[in-house]
Amino acid sequence: MLSAVNNFQLHFLDYLAFGTYLLIVCGIGFWAGRKTKSDSEDYFLAGRSLPWYVIGASYIAANISTEHFIGMIGATYIFGISVAMYEWGNINSFSVLIWLFIPFLLATRVFTIPEFLEKRFNIILRQFFACLSVVSNVFAFLAAVLYGGGVALQTLFGWRIEIAIIALGAVTGTWAIYGGLKSVAWMDLFTLIIMIFGGIMVAILGLYMLSGDEHSLVKGWQTMIEANKANSGVWAQAVSQNARNMAASDTYNRLSVIQPATHIVVPWPSLIYGFLAIGIWYTVLNQFMIQRVFGAKNMYHARMGIVFAGYMKILMPVIVVVPGLILFAVSPEIMLKPWEEIRPAADQSYVRMLQMVVPIGLRGLFLAALFGAIQSTVNAVLNSTATIVTLDIYKRMINKKASEKKLVTIGIISSISIIIISILMAGIISKMQLGLFMYIQILYAFFAPPFAAIFLLGILYNRINSKGATAAVFSGFAFGILLKVYLALCPNLLGAAIYDLVVPFGNQALLSWLFSVIVCLTVSLVTAPPKPEQVSDNLTLNWKKMNIFGELGDKWYKSVILWWSLFAACIAALILTFSQIVFGK
Repeated sequence: MLSAVNNFQLHFLDYLAFGTYLLIVCGIGFWAGRKTKSDSEDYFLAGRSLPWYVIGASYIAANISTEHFIGMIGATYIFGISVAMYEWGNINSFSVLIWLFIPFLLATRVFTIPEFLEKRFNIILRQFFACLSVVSNVFAFLAAVLYGGGVALQTLFGWRIEIAIIALGAVTGTWAIYGGLKSVAWMDLFTLIIMIFGGIMVAILGLYMLSGDEHSLVKGWQTMIEANKANSGVWAQAVSQNARNMAASDTYNRLSVIQPATHIVVPWPSLIYGFLAIGIWYTVLNQFMIQRVFGAKNMYHARMGIVFAGYMKILMPVIVVVPGLILFAVSPEIMLKPWEEIRPAADQSYVRMLQMVVPIGLRGLFLAALFGAIQSTVNAVLNSTATIVTLDIYKRMINKKASEKKLVTIGIISSISIIIISILMAGIISKMQLGLFMYIQILYAFFAPPFAAIFLLGILYNRINSKGATAAVFSGFAFGILLKVYLALCPNLLGAAIYDLVVPFGNQALLSWLFSVIVCLTVSLVTAPPKPEQVSDNLTLNWKKMNIFGELGDKWYKSVILWWSLFAACIAALILTFSQIVFGK
């Protein structure tokens, strides 16, 4: 079983593979960032020169982290294939980014999302969102990624987790500090190739392991599916013991992406509303993701970059879901532990699998993939957070006349400070019992809804004003806090059925989003309309002109519409295939 493996030996070839990866990625970082030290647009936005393939690769590399290799695989081990919807469900948020938000974000020539919010609404929302972004980047992203990497090093090599976290923070943030977005984005292109190859190889080796003496991928797949049906033995016991914790139900289907509305991680209504409450915030308002779009050559490259990222999302469940299903087939006994112990134990399961299936001589490559996942996300979050601190806080509030060279210097100082704080916070997370995936998703569900609501309404409806948006944001966060208080202190106030529906953090996000929408619309409609410059065609959708269809490609085979349509069709086919229609009991 997985827990029985206690060491991870490396061969000379492993060190050679990992060292070669480091040399190549460092060379790329040095080459790309060698001329970005004196101009803020070069340092923070790569001089707005990124082509679509770099944008898409860097977007996904920034997204792939220990949340995936550690947290999401651990979540799949517990909840089954439904976790794939965190990848395939991006079709909704990617589509609104491509068709609705990119035209306005690029037309305004802004550096950051907070800057856009000031142009559309007011300085209050800009500064509040800037501060909130810094907090969420440190707590929900950087600290969580460093903690996940620390878990990997602790499990593989027996390092103390505090030492592992400090080492990762010091090493992985170097290139974001040195070369800005250009270094980060071009390094990500290479890193993504290594991560995808390494992740797919782990899944293949795991299936071969399940096939036993037959050494057949088909047999391994059949064994994995049969075990995850959980119809008998310890697999059935593991599922039945935890069904109520997972979905407030007496039965549970691990092989369906469609789950009950009471599912703690993926309630079925979230397939419809999830992108509204959380997806828009993560894919559009999240500076460390959208900064790649701001750095695009033009709107065509920005849109095609996100389409390319969409195809990578189709592939991601092979890397992060299949290993979780394999792990459940091999070692279901972890699910027999008390519920509060299962989630942190599951976080260690992927590195245990590496110990079992990856032969000496190839382990260096997989360490490179894991390190690359950590490095790309740390670099992305560091660069974007430093951008917000420098341009939205320092330049906007402290020194409006700062020189370009001064802004770059402040960005470097900010990056160093942020990584130190994140290292300290990662140490705190290591003492919690939530599990990495749950910790991150709970924070998303709290931070995202109010801003997702006002951003969408502000683009679609030019009657939305700054008063309505401000009221919606602050009251929306107050409403989210009240939901947490209700769950903690008054669980019986509205009855067990209502309580079970409110427990899933996705449903909490929907309630906060709906509340924010109602407040925003109501206050906006009973107060004066916004100023004309706040609702120009660069900031809001002109329904008469439909000013969102420019730069879609000059040849049919380059068409954004064509490649986006194929992406959407693939996602629809996958969701239909991996639903109760195919794998129902």
